[in-house]
Formats: sequence, structure tokens, C-alpha cells
Amino acid sequence: MTSTTLSPAPTPTAAPAGASRQRGPAAARARRKRVLHWIAVHSVAIAVALLFILPFVFVFLTSVMSDSQAMSGDLWPDSWHWENYKAVFETDGFLDWWKNSLLYAGLGTVFTVCSAIPVAYALAKFRFRGRKTAMILVISTMMLPPQVIVIPMYLVWAQQFHLSGTLWPLIIPMAFGDAYSIFLLRQFLLTIPKEYIESAKVDGCGELRTLLKIIVPMAKPGIAAIALFQFFYCWNDYFGPQIYAAQNPASWTLSYGLESFKSAHSVNWNLTMAATLLVMAPVCIVFFFAQKAFVEGVTLTGVKG
Repeated sequence: MTSTTLSPAPTPTAAPAGASRQRGPAAARARRKRVLHWIAVHSVAIAVALLFILPFVFVFLTSVMSDSQAMSGDLWPDSWHWENYKAVFETDGFLDWWKNSLLYAGLGTVFTVCSAIPVAYALAKFRFRGRKTAMILVISTMMLPPQVIVIPMYLVWAQQFHLSGTLWPLIIPMAFGDAYSIFLLRQFLLTIPKEYIESAKVDGCGELRTLLKIIVPMAKPGIAAIALFQFFYCWNDYFGPQIYAAQNPASWTLSYGLESFKSAHSVNWNLTMAATLLVMAPVCIVFFFAQKAFVEGVTLTGVKG
């Protein structure tokens, strides 16, 4: 009977003493290289972000300064005067300007969306003689500056309808379509496959029911995009209220009233900056909550021509 002898297990060889010392500096160099690469890639984005953010920071800091400090070169408030915002709200007419801006932007957005949807649907999905000509006419109206027709339009609204001094000359035309909204929504509807419409018609849906039950739910990103565009336009519009509502302070909007607020408080820059922030706040809030639908709607409009 033979016995086998087991050889002892080999002992692990120790790593060279210099290897650990080499890995330390190498890892540090790798981390430093990654940090520098991240800074190089994102430096442009960081610079652009600061370019947009710093004006808002400056406006906010000025809005909470005292009247005397706001006129100085200080960039940081010595004391925080939150009562400046209360003083803005207590300014005569400021709440009326808010109501007028909400009326103008709200009704203008609703009228534009309701009028653009059927026109864009017809230009995108119907086949009729003169369809391309109609689209060219719609696009051509976008090239006409509003300053060209402002005088005859003002005479019509003031002399024939007696609506000068109100915002209705700006709101009512939106119920008859907006060229840019029609074009943008038509481009989005072209991305919807026609098989959906054909299936709806096979099930017995008419054109109106197909539009409301099939097209509108699928076109929500595009509709959201034109709604946001129109809301921002109406909220920030200065030219229109200046033409039609300048002679009636009760019909002023925030964009136009802010200019008179600045004139009335030419030395109170802290109140002017506080009013500016209050005017910008609704637009920033709306875009913050609707940016996903907005970006999706704008992106998909160029997929198909």
C-alpha cells in the first residue's frame, strides 16, 4: 500500500512594494483627468446657464433692497425688504392689470387653439383642389408685419365697432385662426398615420367625431405647444395693448402697465424689479410644468413635411 504525500499549498507571493505606491498617483491622475474632461465638456453649458440665471438673480436681489441701496452699486442687500412686494400689489391698478392679462392670455389661447385645430386638420388630412394654395396663403400671412395693417385695423375697430380702449380688438381676431399656430399644428398632424383615420371611418365615425375622438387625443403635444406659444405671446404683448388700450388705464395689461409703473416710480428701482418678477412668475411656472409637452410638440412638428 503506497501512501501519497500532499505537497503544501503555494504561498501567495507578495506584490512589489512599489506597485501600491504607483497605483496611488495613477488613480489620482485618472480622477483629475476625468474632472478636467467633465469641465471641458460642460463649460459651455455652464457658461450659458450662468448667462441666463444671473439676470434673474440680479433682479431678485434688487427687488428686496431698500430704496437708497437699490440706486447704489451694491450687489447684495444689506437688509431684506420683503414688504416691497406688498407695496407693488398695493399700487393703484396693479390687480386690474393682472386680471386683464389673464383675460387676454386665457381667452386668446382658447380661441387660437379652437380655431387652429379644424383648419390644421383639414390642411393635413383632407385632399381637395387648392389645398397647397391655401397652405401657401396661410404661410404668406406670417410674412406680413403687423405694423403694416395696424392703422386700418384700428380705424375699423374704433369707428365701426367702437371698441377702442378695450382688449377685445386683440382677443376677437384670435377666434378666426392664427397662421403660425395653424402651420405648426398642421406639421404635427402630418406625423399621425392615416390608418387611424381610416379605421375610425370604418367604425362609422364622421369627420367631426374622428377629429375629437382620434386626432385631438393623439395631437396633445402639438396642441400644448401652440397653446403655450400663444399664452406667452399674449402675456408679453406690449404693442397691441399700447395701440388699443393706452387711453383707458382700466384695460391695461401687466406688460404695458409695467412701463407706466417704472415711470411713476422712476427712482424706486426696488419696486420696479419686484413688479418685474411678479410679471415673469406666471410664465415661468407655466413653462416649468408644461415643458415636456412643449418640447415634444415642437420636436415632432418637423418630422414630416
